Amino acid sequence: MGLKFGLQFKATLENVTNVRPLGDDFRWFLKLKCGNCGEIPDKWQYVTLVESVPLKGGRGSASMVQKCKLCSRENSIDILGDTITPYNAENSETFKTMVQFECRGLEPVDFQPQDWTDYDEKISESVGIYEVTHQFIKC
Repeated sequence: MGLKFGLQFKATLENVTNVRPLGDDFRWFLKLKCGNCGEIPDKWQYVTLVESVPLKGGRGSASMVQKCKLCSRENSIDILGDTITPYNAENSETFKTMVQFECRGLEPVDFQPQDWTDYDEKISESVGIYEVTHQFIKC
């Protein structure tokens, strides 16, 4: 069993009813730390629901399997698709878990919110998503 981490999102929504990741190909950009040696690669990596890689030894599959450049340990991260939740207007200015990841040998340490462009607008008023912050929690 892997460890589960929740990505908590917090923002101030102005005339936006909800913010949500759009589609199974939505890219969650993460920085991932190797639990074995503590290495955190510089580059952002992304996982999506559409991409799936089988795990060695028939232990199911994961969204991404990667070998640590430093210690060569094979680690994996899997998006738990049924945990994806929209961030609604009533959640504004509070932390809410939007998705959970199951990690084997990895720990998510940073998240880059890129594509929060899909939102429902109320007509002819200024809309905005401000003060976006996030944190990871162990679930």
